[in-house]
Amino acid sequence: MSDSTGGGESGSTSGQDAEADSEPPLRVPPLRGDDSFEVEETSEEGAPPSAKRARMNEEDQALEEGAKPVNMHGDTSAQASLQQEDEVTATEREGEQRKEEADEGENEGPVSGGGEKECHQNGEAEHDTHGEEGEMKPAEVHSSNGSADSPSEVHHLGLDFTQNPQMLTGSWSEYSRFPENYLKGCKWAPDGSCILTNSADNVLRVFNVPPEIYSYNWDLLPEMSPALRMAEGDTVYDYCWYPKMNSLDPDTCFLASSSRDNPVHLWDAFYGDVRASFRPYNHLDELTAAHSLCFSPDGTQLYCGFDKTVRVFYTDRPGRDCEERPTIVKKQGQSGIISCFGFSPCQSVYACGSYSRCAGLYSCQDGTLLALLPTRHHGGLTHLLFSPDGNYLYTGGRKDPEMLCWDLREPGKVVFSLKRNVSTNQRIYFDLDQSGRYLLSGDTEGVVSVWDTQTAPLDGEEELLQPQLQFQAHWDCTNGISVHPFMPLLATSSGQRQFPWPGDSDGDSASEGEGGEVVMSPQETRQDNTLSLWWAGPLGTPAEGAQDQSPAAEEACGATAAV
Repeated sequence: MSDSTGGGESGSTSGQDAEADSEPPLRVPPLRGDDSFEVEETSEEGAPPSAKRARMNEEDQALEEGAKPVNMHGDTSAQASLQQEDEVTATEREGEQRKEEADEGENEGPVSGGGEKECHQNGEAEHDTHGEEGEMKPAEVHSSNGSADSPSEVHHLGLDFTQNPQMLTGSWSEYSRFPENYLKGCKWAPDGSCILTNSADNVLRVFNVPPEIYSYNWDLLPEMSPALRMAEGDTVYDYCWYPKMNSLDPDTCFLASSSRDNPVHLWDAFYGDVRASFRPYNHLDELTAAHSLCFSPDGTQLYCGFDKTVRVFYTDRPGRDCEERPTIVKKQGQSGIISCFGFSPCQSVYACGSYSRCAGLYSCQDGTLLALLPTRHHGGLTHLLFSPDGNYLYTGGRKDPEMLCWDLREPGKVVFSLKRNVSTNQRIYFDLDQSGRYLLSGDTEGVVSVWDTQTAPLDGEEELLQPQLQFQAHWDCTNGISVHPFMPLLATSSGQRQFPWPGDSDGDSASEGEGGEVVMSPQETRQDNTLSLWWAGPLGTPAEGAQDQSPAAEEACGATAAV
């Protein structure tokens, strides 16, 4: 234990930890809206030659070129002045027309007419940002990251689960360098620019989205390579993105991770260095590791889960100072290790799942227990999610094939249940799209299931909701799935710890079939440690490249898995 701890604290980590107690190395500034280009200009000084930085420059250059049509066409000053006069005249005419329409709207009725007109104008603005043909360009996609228009962009692009998603590309050779280097989940960045993965070698990897995806050049998609590798000292328990992360502002590009016998680390997502450390200590003044992590929605606080305790750190104040919130008070409350968190998008409420097979709702202000949901799961909770409207809570556990949808307006009521194959203790993630309609989850057999929650009866008796779509994503356990914030893209991760069968190492007749043929164990034939990207949108002419690419990528993935 001491060696692993020292490994995690030596090198670059030790210097950052020493700095953390003296003065905060990071103060997270608020995100900027209209002056995003100004942030970009100031952030280019001293920028690292990373893949993320190179791609950002190409997209920003496209933005700048598209913003100056007069210079691109080489208009003279006289022509420019004529254009300005025409624009002024057109603007005056447009203003007079709007004034006439407004007068007519007052006569017809301000409530209904005004509301419809406002919705129509928002729709027109969204259509303009996507281009005339409805295709989202790379620069436009990147400039809209983290904006309030993301849900409407999802509606515009549309997830299409009437047919199986098409595999675009992935990463498989990266995880074949280490024996049994299975993945432990994948998470899109809040701005959709990159993917974060965790694997058995205790290395966090950041993959940039291939630029060819934005331009629909899917026949040219190469295998993905990580832009960053961040090595933890021991087994990684949990990891999460900073919720206000935006690639245009490098100060917001960081993530948190917790590993065994190590403090909680904040990693810089541009350089791969440790920015700060949070040190939780127990009642014996011993360093203890957090089993789960989650930032508050505004990013100012970091919630850490422990045995019967939640500790809250402030993001801009690293060190050991924290607020302790016990989940059991006077022998009443939620017992067990707090294994997962979730924050309500509409109320100041967060949910905690524990290995005691139950979930609790707490107040964000002081951690007061608001409600304790009944114990319905057969295994400890490993993941939970709020619906976008905050009315429902989805929970799932380990060695438990049942996922439950709870109605938080009537705490304790289960609206419907969903079935998946979970036969191990591994954490298997599930995810919701931005609209909250589709729920996706993998299972231990590599199958991804998609449920349409709108088909569930919200009134009446609880029933089992059948999946709308199921497809074989991997040969091994599909433990991670993440839906892109505003594009119809899915990221899946696969793999699990393999245990040899008793007959595999004996070399006797137990491992041989009839005729002396060697019988391979199912683990050997199904081993698949892969990160994959899938297109889950409408299939048209651009998607033909993805259909051609998918068999080749699967063949390469199969060759790597067989090795």
